[in-house]
Amino acid sequence: MLKILRSESGQATVFMALFMGLAMLGFMAVAVDVGYLFHEKRMAQAAADAAAVAAAEEESYAGDSGNAQAAANAAAKENGFDTTLATNPAQVTITTPNSGIYSSGGSATVPSSWVQAVVSRPIPTFFLAAFHHGITTVTVSATATAGGGQSSPTCVCLEGATGQDLNMSNNAKFAGISCGITVDSSSSNAVGIVGSANVCAQSLGTVSSTWDNSNNINNSGTICSATKVVQGITTACAPAMPAVPVDTSCSADPFNSVSGGGARYTVGPGSTYGATQGGNTVCYTGLTVNGNGDTVTLNPGVYVINGGSLHFESGSNGGGNGVVFYLTNGANLVIDNGANVNLVAGGAAEAGGATAPSTGIYNGILIIQDPGGSPSTDTGDSQPLSIQGGASAYLNGAIYAPLAPITLGNGSGSTVDADIVAQSLTMNGGGTLTSTASSNLGTLNISVAKVTQ
Repeated sequence: MLKILRSESGQATVFMALFMGLAMLGFMAVAVDVGYLFHEKRMAQAAADAAAVAAAEEESYAGDSGNAQAAANAAAKENGFDTTLATNPAQVTITTPNSGIYSSGGSATVPSSWVQAVVSRPIPTFFLAAFHHGITTVTVSATATAGGGQSSPTCVCLEGATGQDLNMSNNAKFAGISCGITVDSSSSNAVGIVGSANVCAQSLGTVSSTWDNSNNINNSGTICSATKVVQGITTACAPAMPAVPVDTSCSADPFNSVSGGGARYTVGPGSTYGATQGGNTVCYTGLTVNGNGDTVTLNPGVYVINGGSLHFESGSNGGGNGVVFYLTNGANLVIDNGANVNLVAGGAAEAGGATAPSTGIYNGILIIQDPGGSPSTDTGDSQPLSIQGGASAYLNGAIYAPLAPITLGNGSGSTVDADIVAQSLTMNGGGTLTSTASSNLGTLNISVAKVTQ
């Protein structure tokens, strides 16, 4: 009998070991499932935050709850919560602005416009299924302010769809007075600000949502803290261009008819050089202001430059108040470094402080390069515009060249006050481009949504 008892004395230990092992396995199983659920809840919260911001931004831009729901669904999907799955799809529900109850967090002020997103999805468990049906629904919410509808007028519109639309270096400065820059490029290098260059404006908006600031703003390049930077804008800048003058007959470049070397002469409407085409418009196949001591006065009016170059050579002295240049048929603009140029659009401020004579519908416009499309066979003019300028250069008026790149390398003593439409803008000199708010170039929505709870 004792022999039998001695042979069974270790069985309790074996059973206890098995029991403890199963218990530990159960605890580990619960820990795995609970950890997985916590992970899924964190992921759901990220999806809810993204959905709320996307919906709020859509409300800010368009005020359309249908689009806001679609934007919220897309943002949730990007964060792993897809509403279109056949099995266990996520649910994304947004409120219309300001509906429901806003939890203000005690004394926090309730914003004027807000959107809430609720994200939920059935989550299958691994081991807890042994105790119940194995599906746990995770539900989280997030609230984002809708921005308030703030907008910034555009005064520099760069229409290049890819590549670097804005390239600033070598102490170049941009000052936007109650306005900003809109960049249509979708590339990660859409804007480059280096070499102590600086942008100080109300806004800087890019179509690109992947613009990499760290790689493209360096070497002491800066953006003012007051500048609202908005990435991933949905509406590209493409303002309508003004009607262009019609050139019927063009005279040769007046420079070909003068001796040069200190000559003084007047060109434009009403002058000896060039037949006026009705009213205040004149057409030249090219217009050169010689740098060998010539002094040229440009009468007020509209100048059509057909096929040649509008060229102010280094050392030249030339200018006019109340002038607008229309460049077409491959014409381009070159203002050499060292050119003493004084050009003022109709209705703009002259260097001395007076107001330039009116140019009618072209008031405020200094240069228009053929945008094409009228007639439909007109492919437009994409020749580059180069503005270098001298120590006393003064330019005041809008420059519209929607198909062309513009290079601005004006010296530190020159003044350029211009709104700009171009494919791209390169500033590589020590001067400052100053732009003021224009109703013609559209506005940029700078209402950036953010998660508040």
